[in-house]
Amino acid sequence: MLRAVMLGLLAFGAAGCASWRSADAPMYTQTDASRCTLHADTLLVLLPGVYSHPDEFVREGFVQAVHDARLAVDLVRVDAHLNYYERKTFVARLNQDVIGPAQARGYRAIWIAGISLGGLGGLIYAKEHPSDVAGLVALAPYLGEAAIWPWLDGYADAAPGHPPLYLGYGKADRFATSNGLLAAKLPPSRVFTADGGHDWAPWLRLWKAMLPTLPLPRCPT
Repeated sequence: MLRAVMLGLLAFGAAGCASWRSADAPMYTQTDASRCTLHADTLLVLLPGVYSHPDEFVREGFVQAVHDARLAVDLVRVDAHLNYYERKTFVARLNQDVIGPAQARGYRAIWIAGISLGGLGGLIYAKEHPSDVAGLVALAPYLGEAAIWPWLDGYADAAPGHPPLYLGYGKADRFATSNGLLAAKLPPSRVFTADGGHDWAPWLRLWKAMLPTLPLPRCPT
């Protein structure tokens, strides 16, 4: 499946900017601990877009929005850039460097939230390791060519092995058409749209709207 996805990414013109970055092992990660509990049992994994660095989740307000929503979760921002997908090591590295260690540390639930390429990455990982993922948030996900659609079709039938998926995208996003096709397979309560295109401003609006609806633990009142 990754080969077909990569062909689609190259056609979409995403490769040049990010492919020079080294696909190191382990992946670079940065953790943002919950501000309301010392021992969060839920981890939210953030996967960036093709041109983005994980620090942008801080700069653009995504981490602060989680704190403002008073979610009792830890965050880990992952530098899962395009080169991991090009080298077909993304799933293995995410499993060995992020998910597996988180499970060993005692997290009982792991959610993956990704933007654009990161949204696709979360879906790919959940397809390969569905029991690892308690839920998914995909913001304006690039959905490749035909490779992942047979699995996505399972959401229309509530098929087993499909973690709960929450989808958000801008109405003017360049992926709005394919995202709309995916939206039609999901419960309306799990689909969010906003004005704007493929950029941080609509993504942050969507993120803030989605966070209160996610079945994640809340801080004590």
